[in-house]
Amino acid sequence: MMRAITLMLVIVHLSGCELSTPDLPGDGQWRVINYWAIWCTPCREEIPELNAVDSGSDLVVLAVNYDGKEGATLREEAAEMGITFQLLEKDPGAALGIERPRVLPTTLLVNPDGEVTDTLVGPQTQQGLMELWRQRRR
Repeated sequence: MMRAITLMLVIVHLSGCELSTPDLPGDGQWRVINYWAIWCTPCREEIPELNAVDSGSDLVVLAVNYDGKEGATLREEAAEMGITFQLLEKDPGAALGIERPRVLPTTLLVNPDGEVTDTLVGPQTQQGLMELWRQRRR
């Protein structure tokens, strides 16, 4: 009898677990996650648009370096690209349940529950991201 109760408690506990994204800042907020690389020309074109989204809205914009750069190298390349939004040292893809993007730039829209609502391929604009965000919040 005790085993059955323990098993039921484990099942109830696990069924209530949410996807955990401990390395993803902005918990409880809408987030834009952008995969970029220094060699990606379309990435360079969209960075000013993402900077504008980050500074001009309630969306949290996060940058993931496609090549896995970390530390000083990551910061140097981000500065060269003109990225002013937050850099992530680790790719949150596995925690979000997504595969590594195959095309750059790739941008994800993540809802406050940590679920990817949209995967956008190619350079994005401030206007396009804001319109999509407004649609998803309804």
